Amino acid sequence: MQAAQIIMSKDSLLENYAGVHEASKRLNIHPESVRRLIRQGKLPAIKFGNKWLVERDVLEQYASRYDPRPGNKATLL
Repeated sequence: MQAAQIIMSKDSLLENYAGVHEASKRLNIHPESVRRLIRQGKLPAIKFGNKWLVERDVLEQYASRYDPRPGNKATLL
């Protein structure tokens, strides 16, 4: 029973995060472009195992100011 509780709490915690593919769909860019933004420090993310996770609130804030066209700079604030 404890293992089920741990799994449920892990899933509920992960609901607040989006993976690279979900972030790429939200920003309308290629997944590798999302990874590049993360590596450059432009999109805050955490590494969980071998996957990058972006907080959904941060992703929405970033997406509201992001323009995927080349040469346009994205800002978080």
